[in-house]
Amino acid sequence: MIEVVLVAAGAAVGAPLRYLTDRAVQARQDSVFPWGTLLVNVAGSLLLGFLVGLPANDTVMLAAGTGFCGALTTYSTFSFETLRLFQARAWFYAAANIIASVLAGLGAAYCGLVLAEAITG
Repeated sequence: MIEVVLVAAGAAVGAPLRYLTDRAVQARQDSVFPWGTLLVNVAGSLLLGFLVGLPANDTVMLAAGTGFCGALTTYSTFSFETLRLFQARAWFYAAANIIASVLAGLGAAYCGLVLAEAITG
């Protein structure tokens, strides 16, 4: 039962942070490209990679990894926004969103992992 509470506590912070970050980023730029979603997905990937590179700690992984990062990042919003770009015939932005999200997310996760391993030696 404590595992569920840890995940829920992390998600309770991650989900509102995702929403607020996305709104703040989108309000500051004039483009159909979903910069806010890309930002939270890359940031969450970086953090999750970092957490994975740390010595095993189930409590931290449940709260921060599964809960916080799981709620901060959003595959469903990425998919929806990409679909909307295709529907609007914004082909370049749709393709750029797919490529940037996958490559930047994987790259950020790898960088987080390498950083954690460098810190922990």
